Amino acid sequence: MDEASLWPEIESLYRAKFRQFERVARAITGDRESALEAVQEGFADALRSSDQWTGRGPLAGWVWRCVVNRARKARLRRVVDLPVAEQPTNGHHDESELAVRLAVLPERQRLVVFLRYFADLEYREIAAALEIETGTVSATLHAAHANLRTGYEEALA
Repeated sequence: MDEASLWPEIESLYRAKFRQFERVARAITGDRESALEAVQEGFADALRSSDQWTGRGPLAGWVWRCVVNRARKARLRRVVDLPVAEQPTNGHHDESELAVRLAVLPERQRLVVFLRYFADLEYREIAAALEIETGTVSATLHAAHANLRTGYEEALA
């Protein structure tokens, strides 16, 4: 496939989903400026290497991989400073405690949680973004939920 023919699709994805890309990158890097830079560089990487997209899996998943890779490289610190939630909290859990709990998850679990709940990606897109099998996404998300639940149960005990 001609690389220039993907540019309109990549640009359309950028315009339609920028906020989601930025939220996930910010969750990974812990810093808004680093996140914005990671998104910009990730999309630039996707455009530069669009001739390498094989057509296997969704294009969006491939672009997500480019952005996630850039965000991982730009990570400023291990503890993640989550962006402010769009929905009001229910008062049951402190958001900063959730940020700490997410930060101590293994990296793959953290990334799957971010891509599923911050970007609202389908399992197939997450699999493409992280270069793992769809079943691995499901198992990883299940393990992340279990780890988060255990952490809260321990905190309440």
